[in-house]
Amino acid sequence: MTGREIIKALHEGRRVYSSALTAQSPLWPNLAKSIGIDFVFIDTEHVPLERQTLSWMCQTYQAMGIPPVVRLPCNDPFEACKVLDGGAGGVIGPYLETADQVRALVGAVKYRPLKGRRLQEALRDPNTLEPELRDYLEQRNGDKILIVNIESVPAIENLHEICSVPGLDAVLIGPHDLSCSLGIPEQYDHPRFDEAVRKIFQIAREHHVGAGVHFWLGLEQEITWAKAGGNLVMHASDIAAFSKTLKTEIEQLRTALDA
Repeated sequence: MTGREIIKALHEGRRVYSSALTAQSPLWPNLAKSIGIDFVFIDTEHVPLERQTLSWMCQTYQAMGIPPVVRLPCNDPFEACKVLDGGAGGVIGPYLETADQVRALVGAVKYRPLKGRRLQEALRDPNTLEPELRDYLEQRNGDKILIVNIESVPAIENLHEICSVPGLDAVLIGPHDLSCSLGIPEQYDHPRFDEAVRKIFQIAREHHVGAGVHFWLGLEQEITWAKAGGNLVMHASDIAAFSKTLKTEIEQLRTALDA
């Protein structure tokens, strides 16, 4: 899928599939293409990737026809512009709690290269844009995806306002941080956690914004939440899949050979 197709699907409620891939091997883009995901999630919040390597990864995935969406280390519009200049197909803003934080990222992702007062005027009222400028920005940025992480109780409390910001394409639950904010760390089967996930999905879909949860601990739970309204299916990561599969196989080998 192209960036524009992904954005359209997210807003329309159709499912989009992705996974977090952080390995820097040149063999990885071919693997990503073969497994059938719609875009790649590259994390720079928790993974130490420097700018040149990240740009190489983004450019390679773009060349393979798989949009790379980069999670920023912080919600700084200048950080967003840096990864987009490096070849990213979109950004994920980590741990947002207010509409103003989302609006700042919209300015970086959807209105590049506008800055300063000109940008603030456009964010307040897009009708201030001249027709030629509006067309230019659409052609330049219309395929750039904007997703924000919802990872706290305050973010849920502000979610109607967050999802009302024009230019936001999807919200993505960060389960670990959300469980801690709820006071039930890593209890992903807790009724309060399940209630929070479903509430986030419901609010997002009311505003025609895509919704998902980045999950890696069980397909059954992941499928249940997707059927409850999550149309952004962000499944696991290369590290999680590698460690889980290899651990299982080594245990099977030990059982069979050391018995």
